[in-house]
Amino acid sequence: MKTRRLLTFVPAALAMSLALTEPILAEIPSIQITPKLQSDPLVLNGKSGGSVQSDCGNIPNAPSQIIQVSDSLPYLRLTVDSPGQPTLLIDGPGGRFCVLADRYSETKPEMSGYWQAGKYLLYIGELSQSQYNYTLSISQQQKLKKGN
Repeated sequence: MKTRRLLTFVPAALAMSLALTEPILAEIPSIQITPKLQSDPLVLNGKSGGSVQSDCGNIPNAPSQIIQVSDSLPYLRLTVDSPGQPTLLIDGPGGRFCVLADRYSETKPEMSGYWQAGKYLLYIGELSQSQYNYTLSISQQQKLKKGN
């Protein structure tokens, strides 16, 4: 008898969870990233931080941006610029990655390299409790090394 109740409850809970999550994602427009960006860099703006505490700082409960990479790309670079202490949490086909600022990136979280095709959920977090305006730059141009 308990097994039957459990088998009834689990699908119902899963359906409710999906019903509550899908509308949030539907409100955030998905940005298409193709092998040739129309504008390079592509610049997106928003507000960093949020109410969810994570290993990647304070992040919003819904993605800040959603990008759809149409074809695998040999090189793509995402850079977050904000007056605060921004973080970049990327949840995509290759896994989930937290990017923090470092000396090389000049206090701007940055992820670059090969990107496989698929949907990426981007959460722009903040190490402090505050929220700041941010700029997310998406580029297919390799960054010049210092000293060149």
